[in-house]
Amino acid sequence: MILRNNKYLVLFFTLLLLATAACGVSSITSQGADSLSKVSDNSLVAEEQTVSENADSVPTAEITLTNSDFAAEARQSLDGLDLQSRLIELYDLVNPSVVQILVYTSKADRIPLGSGSGFVYDSEGRIVTNNHVVADGAVFEVVFSDGSRSYADVVGRDVDSDLAVIEVENLPENANPVELGDSDQLHAGQLVIAIGNPFGEQGSMSLGIISGLGRSLESQRILDNTLGNYSLPQVIQTDAPINPGNSGGPLLNMDAQVIGVNSAIRSTTGVNSGVGFSIPVNAVKQIIPVLIEEGEYKYSYMGIQIQSLNLNLQERYDLLQPFGAYVTGVTPGAPADDAGLIPANRTDGKGGDLIIAIEGQVVENTESLIAYLVFKSKVGQTVDLTVIRDGETISLPMTLGARP
Repeated sequence: MILRNNKYLVLFFTLLLLATAACGVSSITSQGADSLSKVSDNSLVAEEQTVSENADSVPTAEITLTNSDFAAEARQSLDGLDLQSRLIELYDLVNPSVVQILVYTSKADRIPLGSGSGFVYDSEGRIVTNNHVVADGAVFEVVFSDGSRSYADVVGRDVDSDLAVIEVENLPENANPVELGDSDQLHAGQLVIAIGNPFGEQGSMSLGIISGLGRSLESQRILDNTLGNYSLPQVIQTDAPINPGNSGGPLLNMDAQVIGVNSAIRSTTGVNSGVGFSIPVNAVKQIIPVLIEEGEYKYSYMGIQIQSLNLNLQERYDLLQPFGAYVTGVTPGAPADDAGLIPANRTDGKGGDLIIAIEGQVVENTESLIAYLVFKSKVGQTVDLTVIRDGETISLPMTLGARP
């Protein structure tokens, strides 16, 4: 059998079984219907607990690595270095840069309102976490892996991507910025690691795979029934155990690079069921620098309503192909209106423009168009749309606005 000849897969599934068994002893309360839950720990959080471990039980090599050294080494074949040793090295390298964030309503509070995770973004003391971790707090205490603590201020936050930046005055010596990867280069089946503070258990590491790509994560505006109907595209799905308290922590590849920010789980119980969601790191690259500079992020805006297609809709609307983003509505006075995009007829749904490319990049469906706007465009940028109208392919320039 294949598994018998691949010690790394055997070890991987053994680790998964152990993790599953460990989760199984937790007491959980059913919350009824399937729900999408943000994974900050909003239960009362006790002070740090220290668990004694026998460091001699697992042999490790005497190796000192920087982030760039580790990435270069990790890209080589795993021959000669087993998965267990690789994971130990990765944890030792990255864990000092992963923090626990305790959230209070005031400095007078003795017990945190909740807790989450975060990771060091730069040497200036800035830390990336989830917006929903810090949204309801006024005072934030950051706990580092060496036990040192510091108050933090919120630099900026964005509801729709569920990202936020906080800042501490000083970083511990070993809390280095974590290297960012590229979420466009990910593949389903790829090994991933989550490090965070589930249920307040600081510095917890879990192992899994990328279960799927191209998922969507609804904005907190939708979950809170407030204004807005936005979702973040290209979200990573993983079976690496993610639980309350993991929010804001990094999802890592085997190169010790951040590829996502753990944000939510889909669960009927409120705890991990093997379906977790991580904000793609390319959103971090696009949004976090702007949050640092301006405190908020403005998304590009076209002012259209669009629909993905299938064979049935292609036939119904008399379209040449079942791919693209079909324009069903245009907001008066919006950039799309100024550019001359034509929406479908309200009576029969026919006659709308079909957007098949933006700036030369193929638009397969509504998700790919939204992904371009979120990750590759800026407010005020003029983009070239390729559109099929009445059976002919035409180009339309459009200057993007700021999403209201």
